[in-house]
Amino acid sequence: MKKSIKSISLFLSLVFILGLATGCGQQSTAKVEQKTLKVGVTAGPHAEVMDVVKKIAEKDGLKIEVVEFNDYIQPNVALNQGDIDVNSFQHKPYLDNIIKDRNYDIVSVGNTVIFPMGIYSSKLKNIADLQAGAIVAIPNDPTNGGRALLLLEKIGLIKLKPGIGLKAAVTDIIENPKKIVIKELDAAQIPRSLADMDVAAINTNYAITAGLVPTKDAIAIEDINSPYANIIAVRSKDKENPAVQKFIKAYHSDEVKSFINEHFKGSVAAAW
Repeated sequence: MKKSIKSISLFLSLVFILGLATGCGQQSTAKVEQKTLKVGVTAGPHAEVMDVVKKIAEKDGLKIEVVEFNDYIQPNVALNQGDIDVNSFQHKPYLDNIIKDRNYDIVSVGNTVIFPMGIYSSKLKNIADLQAGAIVAIPNDPTNGGRALLLLEKIGLIKLKPGIGLKAAVTDIIENPKKIVIKELDAAQIPRSLADMDVAAINTNYAITAGLVPTKDAIAIEDINSPYANIIAVRSKDKENPAVQKFIKAYHSDEVKSFINEHFKGSVAAAW
């Protein structure tokens, strides 16, 4: 009888241990074999490119669920909180600034595209015709605002403190010969406010969404070699995730590069 009880106890112990091992194995496999990524993008070009990436990734066994956002703040909030797995909407200087301000544990794992910023006007055909006291709109977030100021300096409207670089702010203007009035607005709102301004610096993704063609409609435009390449961002713990690597592979495919070149006709360029 004692021998039978001992045998039964041994059997139950083995079943329990095997059950734990099986459960751990399933959890590990589920993590390695992640089949779906939730990817955050902003509406417009980023979303259009992602539609192509999604189709290519699915051929490699990776399903992408695209989540669209209408501003630059929420995609990083959602990524940091774990509501999405990846985002693709921002350039590196913007991410660096967000990390500094909010201490997010987010990293860049690859480049995507470059959207050269342009200066637009519904009143002028040439930037040289800008009058004294003109109203100029720029984005109100620090990174894109600084980018716009560098462009305004490049075309001769203002002069900034020497060496200020990408961190330029309105307070860093040391010369303003035409005494232009700078209005800082939400980047997404600027195209809708264009008629109320003399000129405006507009991010290309928002310009395209508003029906503007940067290479045709901008009266001044950034050089294509600007440091503002857009990136793929993930939480740092996911940078080696096999699903993320599959996603990068799909994005950096020849098919996506061909789509960008043909669809955007030079207004957006592949940055890898």
